[in-house]
Amino acid sequence: MRGMWRNEKVALYCDEVLEGCKAEDADEAMSKYLSEKLKLKDKWLGVWKTNPELFFVKYEEASIPFVGILVEVTCKPHQSSSSCFKVTVSVAEPFSSNISNIPRDLVDEVLEELEYNVPLLEVYPVERQDSDSQDIALALEVVRFFYDFLWRDWDDEESCENYTALIEERINLWCDIQDGTIPGPIAQRFKKTLEKYKKKRVELIEYQSNIKEDPSAAEAVECWKKYYEIVMLCGLLKMWEDLRLRVHGPFFPRILRRRKGKRDFGKAITHIVTKVMTTDMVKDLPSDTLLQQHDDLDLALDSCYGGDTVVIFPGEYQAVNLALLTDDIVIKGVGNREEIIITSEPSHDSFVVSKADNVKIMNLSLIQQGTVDGIVVVESGHMTLENCVLKCEGTGVCVLTGAALTITDSEITGAQGAGVELYPGSIAILEKNEIHHCNNLRTGDSSKSTLGGVNMKVLPAPKLKMTNNHIYNNNGYGVSILQPTEQFFIVAEEALNKGAALGDKKDENMLSKVMQNLNLEMNNNKIEANLKGDIRIVTS
Repeated sequence: MRGMWRNEKVALYCDEVLEGCKAEDADEAMSKYLSEKLKLKDKWLGVWKTNPELFFVKYEEASIPFVGILVEVTCKPHQSSSSCFKVTVSVAEPFSSNISNIPRDLVDEVLEELEYNVPLLEVYPVERQDSDSQDIALALEVVRFFYDFLWRDWDDEESCENYTALIEERINLWCDIQDGTIPGPIAQRFKKTLEKYKKKRVELIEYQSNIKEDPSAAEAVECWKKYYEIVMLCGLLKMWEDLRLRVHGPFFPRILRRRKGKRDFGKAITHIVTKVMTTDMVKDLPSDTLLQQHDDLDLALDSCYGGDTVVIFPGEYQAVNLALLTDDIVIKGVGNREEIIITSEPSHDSFVVSKADNVKIMNLSLIQQGTVDGIVVVESGHMTLENCVLKCEGTGVCVLTGAALTITDSEITGAQGAGVELYPGSIAILEKNEIHHCNNLRTGDSSKSTLGGVNMKVLPAPKLKMTNNHIYNNNGYGVSILQPTEQFFIVAEEALNKGAALGDKKDENMLSKVMQNLNLEMNNNKIEANLKGDIRIVTS
């Protein structure tokens, strides 16, 4: 399915497989579709990928994600539900597995216990067989994707007038995640919520099944706690399926800490972050400066009140509290910015998140490691980044609705999505920055993505001023402007329909009109060598 376009997926599920059925009939429709495909061929080769728990008492999950055995499949499906189909398998000769030293006798023993019947969705047809086997492989992928991403456990419990329309929304959501229309941090948050929902549901079922008699009061309370947690997660997932709620940004406030404001005695403190402080480090500070020294950046940030300054000397630091910026402070490095390195904590979702009225970060390097959010997320208020290096793993810098950002003399590189992502109604000033090698998506077909250096989402339009920036070598466009409909801007309709990038006079006129409608000001920027082109207006 990787090569299928959005409209092809919608046509496949809504028109061919589900054919306008209700939610309660979806499983039957998937079973019918799969059964028809399985009639194409009685026997074929496949790899049975199953849980290592069947073979190993102890194992590291990262080292053995699954056990794969080459098997010959006999297509005589057992049971009616497509998600529960089982097929008969036998070990193919010569014996082959992804675990080099797994004993053949152990495999035979496990299969014998299973009566040589394994779940069909755990079997993956081997490539380069005949066309019938390819069709079966595609059908299995279609069914797996349905149960992994499109189906929700509550679907058949709730009345839905148009179930296929709901499936189309979920397909659009998945495509928006894959092509980067939804920024990496927001997409990862959705995926984690979906995984957590499935996990909690399994936990509840297992907990209930272990209650042998009438539940005790404690057991009943625990069941209700687990149930209401599932209901909450279910509600969050439903929000994602409504485009009107999804398009205007995240619904998960991450900063829960109150603002401290200024100290009671009204004076600000300068926090020195270094392992050892010398008098030479503070010789340029005014004599009446109140100082506090920390060898841990987290402690320094936790000690800050409004108006404080955090001065960081060369070294490598980690700080979870950078994701909890609620007070107006200045964070600045002293010396060469490449020598003042702040890395993210991989076990946390977020790296730098601000909700303060005015935060300033200067002269340091932010290195993202493992976190899924944008390297910097401005949730509200205003943030200034000056003379910084931002090496991303997730999305680059995200400016959410109503927030403002100023970036000067900085470098942004390595983002999975756009280097700078502007939400509707946000404000950004970019001056003398380098934005390069962004849109390095780990998943999905990045060749279809438009994101690259700077991405703007319109409705209401963000306000952007770009001066003397160098935007280059990004996998998408240098600058992309995402509008919800072709009618939003008064522009040349035929040019929009062709979706041409800049180049001829008509395209320049179109961009000029778009820039007038948007608060978009661009002067003396060098935009070059981007894979898709320099500037593009994208209609969603």
